[in-house]
Amino acid sequence: MQDIFEHTILCKKCGKVMKKAVVLRNGFNLRALVCPLEHDKIIHPEDEEEYRKFKELRQKEFKVKMRIVGNSYAVSIPKEIVSFMQEQEKLMNDMVRLCFEESGRLSLTFDKLIDNEIKEKIEDGNE
Repeated sequence: MQDIFEHTILCKKCGKVMKKAVVLRNGFNLRALVCPLEHDKIIHPEDEEEYRKFKELRQKEFKVKMRIVGNSYAVSIPKEIVSFMQEQEKLMNDMVRLCFEESGRLSLTFDKLIDNEIKEKIEDGNE
C-alpha cells in the first residue's frame, strides 16, 4: 500500500505544490504537508490518529498503588500507557529520570526522551 504523502499534493487555495514538513505538538513529531505560502497544512492521517490516542490517554487519571520494595518504594505504570509508548516506538530502557517537581508532584522521564530534550536544548543554544 502506498502512502498518500508519497504523491504530489497541491494546496487547494493557491494550487502550489505542498512541501513535506514536521510539526511538533506536545513532544510528537507529526509528518505534514505545508503550503509554501502558508495557506494550508495537512497532518499525516496515521500521525494524527496516534496523537489523538495520546490526548485521550493523557486525559485519563490512573489510580496506582505505591508498594515497598526493599528500602525503596515502587509504583506500577499501567499497561495501557506502556503499550502506547511501545506503539510510538519509544522503547524504554531500564534507566529513567525521576524529579521531585514540587510538593506532591513527581515527574518520570524515560531515557530516550532525556536524550531528545538535551539534544533540543543544545540545538536551541540553551545548554
